[in-house]
Amino acid sequence: MRKKISVIGTGNVGSALGQRLGQMGFADVILVDIIEGMPQGKAIDMMHSHPIVGSNAKIVGTNGYEETANSDLVIMVARSKPLGGAGGAQVSGGRNRLLLENMEMLKGITERAIKHSPDCIIIVVTNPVDAMARAVLHFSRFAKNCIMGLSGGLDTARYRAMIADEMNVSAQDIRACIIGAHGETMIPIPRMTTIGGVPITELLSADKVDAIVARARHGAGEVVKLLKTATPYYAPAMAIAEMAEAVILDKKRVMPVSAYLEGEFGASDVFIDVPAKIGASGIEQVMQFNLSPTESEAFKQSAQSIKDNVAMMNLG
Repeated sequence: MRKKISVIGTGNVGSALGQRLGQMGFADVILVDIIEGMPQGKAIDMMHSHPIVGSNAKIVGTNGYEETANSDLVIMVARSKPLGGAGGAQVSGGRNRLLLENMEMLKGITERAIKHSPDCIIIVVTNPVDAMARAVLHFSRFAKNCIMGLSGGLDTARYRAMIADEMNVSAQDIRACIIGAHGETMIPIPRMTTIGGVPITELLSADKVDAIVARARHGAGEVVKLLKTATPYYAPAMAIAEMAEAVILDKKRVMPVSAYLEGEFGASDVFIDVPAKIGASGIEQVMQFNLSPTESEAFKQSAQSIKDNVAMMNLG
């Protein structure tokens, strides 16, 4: 029997993800959305491309959850509409309201998804992703290894792309390490970022490294500023697909993901970006390493910013 992935939410990210997963062909895909006809139409359109790309994967669109039954992986992409538009500008109190709206939305999604797929692995994409992953863990009562959030894979890809552009080298030869919360408090580790095994701190000036790090922290905002009416979706979809492949094919990939920590890196009861081994059982091992005093303090502050968001949700 073929593996099954359910994608909940078929906006720009969910649609790009569904197309990418279908092209990769390692699992059948169920697209779920509340808008009647939209996931069905997109699924048919994607299926029409499969003879061209040589995929035998099946894609089905639905407005309910019955078709998602026995999914091996559920990917939660749905989100409430940001107050102030796609660019993310928020009216006073808007961020808190969006946090709570997304939490309530994911509560319903989680309950329906696990009713039909009680043994699935869950990838959370909805922002603020670290706090939302904590909410999904609470609502699902799943083991901590079964829940993970997208963040580091996307942030790292942006970071690597910027380094490749600066150095005029292949991005394939760049390995990068980013930890911390998804967004402006993420923590790139330049000393562990290499080009062909050589640390970038040996190849670029400190000022240049700092400039790339700053740009990486605001990578999403750079895209939003240009798009004006949408948020990034191509790179996020590719990063999610990479995580999905690691789970479904049990690849034991080591990649940065938002994982639930219980003492690792000095943090507890928080989902935050760290390098981890990903396989069929979800997060199989958090890869710890020693942080410098500066990195440790930044990580502590980043974790606290996530906990502040979680506290507003009153999960109990």
